[in-house]
Amino acid sequence: MELSELGVPVGPMVRVHGGFANQMYRLDTERGAFAVKELNSLDRRLVYRAEDVFRFERAAFAAGVSMPEPILVGPHMLVHRWVEGEKVPEEPVPAAYAFEVGQILARIHSLDVAWNDDPGAEPVARDWAELAERAVATGQPWADDLRSQVGTFLAIAEFVDTCERPGPVVLTHRDIQPWNLLAREGRPVVLDWELSGMLDLSGELGSTALSIAKGPGFDDIEPAVFQAVLDGYVDAGGELPPWGPSWFVYMIGGWLGHVRWNLLRCLAGVEAGAGPDLALSHDSVRDGVHGLPDLFGRLPRLVEALRSGA
Repeated sequence: MELSELGVPVGPMVRVHGGFANQMYRLDTERGAFAVKELNSLDRRLVYRAEDVFRFERAAFAAGVSMPEPILVGPHMLVHRWVEGEKVPEEPVPAAYAFEVGQILARIHSLDVAWNDDPGAEPVARDWAELAERAVATGQPWADDLRSQVGTFLAIAEFVDTCERPGPVVLTHRDIQPWNLLAREGRPVVLDWELSGMLDLSGELGSTALSIAKGPGFDDIEPAVFQAVLDGYVDAGGELPPWGPSWFVYMIGGWLGHVRWNLLRCLAGVEAGAGPDLALSHDSVRDGVHGLPDLFGRLPRLVEALRSGA
């Protein structure tokens, strides 16, 4: 992709660290500042549908969704106009911010964008015992913790594989988390649309609402913030799906797949040349080995505690 279309650079591209899947750079030119994302095409969990996602983003931006303007797309790169804003910490956001996130979701779900059939959900892997033994054999720092949780990880895989999703299925962002949000003058800006696609509505609402209603763990959950997302969704014309465990299965399943993907990168033991740095992959595995069993064990109480919100 020809970045010359963005204008004459006024300095070199600068790496922006911290991405979980791709690598980001900032490029300043005579025409402004741009976020240039180098897409990881070496070991993605799912095929990245760059053109489809870019078309979806353009429709969302045209509809007034608060997000960076999509500028260019290529096989291995994506460019947006740079947006200044404050990072959203992993802690309960203000209720007014959560309400606007709910409104944004409703606006996204109302878009009339053609979408080709998705290739299907990522298969639920059940090779956790084998991976734990490989981790022990290669001296991974989290290996013993993983081995002690193999039974729990298999139970999580079974839940993800068998949990009933009530529908409807919507075209949506699929990854609205604190690290994919900015706060600009106290209002949300939605970043990183690469995972966009079709998803059961309950999974999208539950994942989004819980992620911005809690702290780094699950001891600090604000039900009022969770409720504010749903109130915003209804206020903007959305209709809530039936309540139940399906509201959290997408978050659990996505985290499970993310942990396994990073685990395989750690077992390889080398920098892959794309995607997150190896140290970040180790952090992701360590967090998942502790956090996923914690979330799964709390699921019945979580569903009951937040029932009034839905």
